[in-house]
Amino acid sequence: MNLHRLDLVSLSLFSHVVRSGSISKGALLANLAVGAASKRISDLEAAVGAALFERHSRGITPTAAGLALARHAQRILGDVNLLAAELHDHASGIVGVARLWANTSAITQFLPADIAAFARANPAIRIELAELNSNEIVLGVLEGRADIGIFADRTPALGLHLMPYREDRLVLVVPAGHALARRRSLGFEDAADFDVVSLSQGTSLAQRLQAETEATGRRLRVRIQVRSFDAMCQMVAAGLGVAVLPADAVRALVRSLNLRQIPLTDAWARRQLLIGVRDLETLPRHARLLVDHLGAGT
Repeated sequence: MNLHRLDLVSLSLFSHVVRSGSISKGALLANLAVGAASKRISDLEAAVGAALFERHSRGITPTAAGLALARHAQRILGDVNLLAAELHDHASGIVGVARLWANTSAITQFLPADIAAFARANPAIRIELAELNSNEIVLGVLEGRADIGIFADRTPALGLHLMPYREDRLVLVVPAGHALARRRSLGFEDAADFDVVSLSQGTSLAQRLQAETEATGRRLRVRIQVRSFDAMCQMVAAGLGVAVLPADAVRALVRSLNLRQIPLTDAWARRQLLIGVRDLETLPRHARLLVDHLGAGT
């Protein structure tokens, strides 16, 4: 076995062949002649000392060795692409890229101002921001697809180093003519008999509302689930139910749609947003600068 004979062109070809199930299709995707592609696959098998494909009348399928190589080839080629992007950034005067994944609450309430201030102070650092739900964010940071995550408390985050970011306050949003619209504050139990407009089930906000309602021995009356705060407010305005939302995130929507937001007195209505990283000590310097900046706002 001589793995030093592996080259990126052959690994890329091999990945195309695995995905397409055909050497000829893989060769086309890799811009190689079929004969040259077959020779590279044979050389790969010689280098690893094992057959990589089982050949049959319907095409080819990877062997156990082929599947192992496919996993590593995907990671190697991904790292090469990241290296190319990073070197391009350096050539363009960018000294680093920080990959930040955050939930909707953080993005709509706090991150625009925080990121703008960081960008002014650190123009050579680029931030790649993605909006996902809290569970997906934790997984992305654990797997190394994101450098930094911002998500709601109560999200399982074993293996991450956690720091406080901001606190948000949940309110009940109702139509202007609703029976609860004149209340100055209330516990969510007072609203539990009404239909609810909710975010999708996988979000931390939907899970919190479900858990807290069930803890009182009642069932949450979810009438409709949507994917954004904007859509939730639109549904409330249409009379399809009430909603629990972060106060600062929907203040402008509440005004524009003639809705009412009522503070919730429940302890769980105050949520802590958290910053999570795998390891502060090994975090790249540009990402650590962003963590320090975000943490300074608490």
